[in-house]
Amino acid sequence: MRPDGLQVSTLRFATLKQIKRVVIAVAGGTVLALGLVLIVIPGPAFLVIPAGLAILAVEFAWARRWLRSARALLPQRSKDDSAPRKKFTMKSVLRSASFLLRQMRRTLLPKRKNT
Repeated sequence: MRPDGLQVSTLRFATLKQIKRVVIAVAGGTVLALGLVLIVIPGPAFLVIPAGLAILAVEFAWARRWLRSARALLPQRSKDDSAPRKKFTMKSVLRSASFLLRQMRRTLLPKRKNT
């Protein structure tokens, strides 16, 4: 027992929890940033961005909300996979980018009050 009344194990647990949160934030943020770069350069941004959000969703509620709304936009595949695959076009890339920007704006800017 320490003089201030806290046990060493409690302090150690709080420190490990903070370290885990920082590691998840750095790893998820890096993957998400890579996905955003892949929107501009050729690459599988549509796979990397949800992966980054999934990593961040382990610790952050805003990432869970973004991931949930991104999943709602994706069409559900049939079990037999007989449906033809959709092609990615410039229009689909622009829609994805606008979705991400809209979600960032909603997260960073406070809601306006209707008076």
